[in-house]
Amino acid sequence: MSGKRGFSRRDFLKLSGMGLFGLASPGLSPLGSLFSGQQGRVIYENVGIYERPSFDSRLVKLYWQDAVVPITQVRVGDQEPAHNRIWYRIGHEGYAHSGGMQPVRTRTNPVAADLPPEGALAEVTVPYTDALWNPGARFHVAYRFYYQTTHWVAGVVQTKDGTPYYHILEDKWDLDYYVPAAHLRVIPPEELSLTSPDVPQYAKRIEVRTDLQVVVAYEWNEPVFMVKAATGADFSTGKYITPPGRHLTNYKRPSRHMAAGNLAYNGYDLPGVPWISYITESGIAIHGTYWHNDFGKARSHGCINLPSQASQWIYRWTHPVVPPDKQSLYHKSGTIVDVIS
Repeated sequence: MSGKRGFSRRDFLKLSGMGLFGLASPGLSPLGSLFSGQQGRVIYENVGIYERPSFDSRLVKLYWQDAVVPITQVRVGDQEPAHNRIWYRIGHEGYAHSGGMQPVRTRTNPVAADLPPEGALAEVTVPYTDALWNPGARFHVAYRFYYQTTHWVAGVVQTKDGTPYYHILEDKWDLDYYVPAAHLRVIPPEELSLTSPDVPQYAKRIEVRTDLQVVVAYEWNEPVFMVKAATGADFSTGKYITPPGRHLTNYKRPSRHMAAGNLAYNGYDLPGVPWISYITESGIAIHGTYWHNDFGKARSHGCINLPSQASQWIYRWTHPVVPPDKQSLYHKSGTIVDVIS
């Protein structure tokens, strides 16, 4: 697989047969039983539970947005939808299509009382937690923060009853939020370091194949990582393609509040988007995704949506390297990204 001829459909079939498509749902085994404690959060307004892993089978139940249910098994369903045939068994009730179900877990954490003066990056480790305007004011919700979103922690405060909250710095509008400290894990510096440091920058390259909806990372023109993606799509409000051509990951952030447009007309307001590697000056980026789990078809506003753990892999593997004490880094050079349609 040379860099000249790129990544063919034959290569795609070969690599997917090798099991690399398991990266489409990091943390979940492709088939069979899962580790105990695996859960799913309903992403959409509602998600149906079916008797079999097929939309043609009997609908037995509906779960509504943000319901958290046990995932006990992963199955391959029938031929539709062709881009994503993965279904989750929900306890003993039936099957939910994976596209509308975010795999989550519930893990609480000790409080990091010795935060550095410049703050630190943290990730949500519960299905969701409410970010409040004031610590302990549970009815004054600013946003809901979802599993594996990332946020910059400025410090720790305590309520009158001694409950610790992290003070979150909002990076778009310069606002302040407060989140129960147990719901976030402060990420240690070693989890932000460069991976494959022995491979020089010029030997790393990414291909974004919009025709196949996959992202492939190469070292010395050999593929080392592949994951299903969701790139730019046509909407009723406009055409949002992922721009073809050669780009660079020369601006990176571990977290970003992304917001644009009217929410009623295909706009979005997404706090804590994780692991962002920008490839254009207009804001097109490779980043993690928590508002869908339906990779394999075009459905974004131009960005390259990946599962959060996959986008973290890309973030840590590419250049430049954002220091743990920085919220962003821009550099004149970066890792090559070829967008091929």
